[in-house]
Amino acid sequence: MELIFLGTASCYPTADRSVSCTLLRFEDGRIWMFDCGEGSQVQLQKSSAKPGRIEKIFITHLHGDHLFGLPGLLCTLSNNMSESKSDFLLEIFGPHGLRRYVRECLSLSRSMLNFSYVVHELMIAQHQYPDDWHDWKVDNDDNGCLHPQEIGGRSIVCDDSGVWEVFSEQSATVLAGAALHSIPSFGFVVTEADSPGRLDVEKLKQLGVPPGPLYGRIKAGHSVEINGNTIEPSSVLGPKKKGRKVTIVGDTCDASRMKKISQNSDVIVHEATLEEALRDKALENGHSTPAMAAQFAKDIGARVLILYHYSQRYRQTADDGEGDMDSVAKLLAEAEAALSDCDSCSVVASGDLMEIPVKRRE
Repeated sequence: MELIFLGTASCYPTADRSVSCTLLRFEDGRIWMFDCGEGSQVQLQKSSAKPGRIEKIFITHLHGDHLFGLPGLLCTLSNNMSESKSDFLLEIFGPHGLRRYVRECLSLSRSMLNFSYVVHELMIAQHQYPDDWHDWKVDNDDNGCLHPQEIGGRSIVCDDSGVWEVFSEQSATVLAGAALHSIPSFGFVVTEADSPGRLDVEKLKQLGVPPGPLYGRIKAGHSVEINGNTIEPSSVLGPKKKGRKVTIVGDTCDASRMKKISQNSDVIVHEATLEEALRDKALENGHSTPAMAAQFAKDIGARVLILYHYSQRYRQTADDGEGDMDSVAKLLAEAEAALSDCDSCSVVASGDLMEIPVKRRE
């Protein structure tokens, strides 16, 4: 499992940095995308990721730098399909209003797709509404008229503890929590299912089990019979491999409502828009500093903190002759200083097209 950062800028793209888009690639090649800012499909073509392996897209909030690339990406994915894939369903998850945005962009541009898509909306909790929220229309007013390739999606409501149960499947579970920002924003927590332990091949040979399909059945947890003897998986499998936990937080100045569901994350991806000296400005716009991101990483017991979503005032690398002035190195140094008393958590400053593995705990 690895994270691929297609865009790490805030607000708008620059000549050398694209806006928010992060991929989570599983070991079997499947890809889940988190946010899709302007230009994400261009970045995707520069990366090692295969566009055809994208099966789910998660949008943290409805600001353009996390959203404007989505309609174009859908059309590009469709154009790259040689023929209609009637059996493929692309799932999109995001805040209430996302369904209308996708539908109207595709409908007004007369864009037809070679596959079906569905938008599942996370319904906004009362505490997330800004004062002027109802001045902005987000509901559908089309009497249920779907785009030709659209399938009706779910409306996901938070439970009494403030958690949105996004979905659960055999390989992973996804929960969402509220992240305080200038508009409703979410963070997503992906918890990978535990994997079977390593097969004791030598023992299997001694028991007379031939290599092949029976190995797969045992690894899947099924007992098998050989020469009248029943072989239980527990007798030939090592300890289970603990599933990994990845938390990706959208824009926020306070992710504390996500502490419970993100506890013990192997990786936390958290914005660090401005340096600590500009904390007041960051808070005014609903953003975080590296020290704030580091504090949240410590609060949840994360092993690795990955910074992203940098203001345009920070170059990716220091300018020769000017030291590290106004570079991402300054943000990284602040996060490292804030984590100096935490031996269990390290920090990485992501950059466009950077690939970072998500390692299993020992």
